[in-house]
Amino acid sequence: MKKEVLVIEDDPDIVELLRIHLEDLDCNVYSASTGTTGLEMAEKGHYDLIILDLMLPELDGLEICRSIRAQKVYTPILMLTAKVEEVDKIIGLETGADDYMTKPFNVREFISRVKAIFRRVTMIKEESSQPNKIISFRGLNIDLEKRKVTIDNKKVALTPKEFDLLVLMSSHPGRSYKREELLNLVWGYEFSGYEHTVNSHINRLRAKIERDINNPAYILTTWGIGYKFNEDD
Repeated sequence: MKKEVLVIEDDPDIVELLRIHLEDLDCNVYSASTGTTGLEMAEKGHYDLIILDLMLPELDGLEICRSIRAQKVYTPILMLTAKVEEVDKIIGLETGADDYMTKPFNVREFISRVKAIFRRVTMIKEESSQPNKIISFRGLNIDLEKRKVTIDNKKVALTPKEFDLLVLMSSHPGRSYKREELLNLVWGYEFSGYEHTVNSHINRLRAKIERDINNPAYILTTWGIGYKFNEDD
């Protein structure tokens, strides 16, 4: 079945480049050149992926991303921008983007990341279709189907990647994951230099779910290896 992809980008050359390669991946491609039109299309349509430029006329990509996530729409978002500062990347991910690429970007890497997003979505759907759709541990409850997390019955707002990290590790308590492994399994790609992305996501996830970040009860550090979810109940 063809994937439905919305490209919100005001540069027609980039739109055409993305269209060519997305169609090669058996995708139907729709596009919007302004932020306002893009948000309207994102709200009304059902897409498998939204590719979102950060700098857009009328409404910028961060506002679009915030609006989409505020409506509990979990369509994967791949953000594109010419900005290279780390703070822009972090802001983009914090607002709910699933991934982030700076312009100019390598086409092969773009294709790899799109494929990774599609694989990840398939994996999540398979996980949520299992009989045990809720993972519970020491007051932490993870509803895979609703993508909802609570601590002591209080809802915790997680970004898509934070949620995916939590689901992966909590589904395999006690298993230690290397940073490179998490990068491959959750982000779906292996590129050297991106391991810090895993660290920053783990830190933000801990800040949201741990009662005492200095003495974590859920996500533990495996010294010399990486991270694991606590198995000691």
